[in-house]
Amino acid sequence: MESIAIALLAIDTIVLIVLVLLQSGKSAGLSGAISGGAEQLFGKQKARGVDAVLHKATIVTGVLFFVFAFLAAYVLN
Repeated sequence: MESIAIALLAIDTIVLIVLVLLQSGKSAGLSGAISGGAEQLFGKQKARGVDAVLHKATIVTGVLFFVFAFLAAYVLN
């Protein structure tokens, strides 16, 4: 059971890293972060296409990372 939990955590970690690296950057620098945040709050454009799928997959993989991390810690103790 220990090796299964660690293997699932390792696979999920690699998938999470790949998903984050595949996403396109929103803006560069501090001014981009400020205007990007304002555009996200007040803008009418929604993320579409591949970026939306990558964003949702990153959220799911991040949640699974925490679940597998807690599972691995529970099994190892």
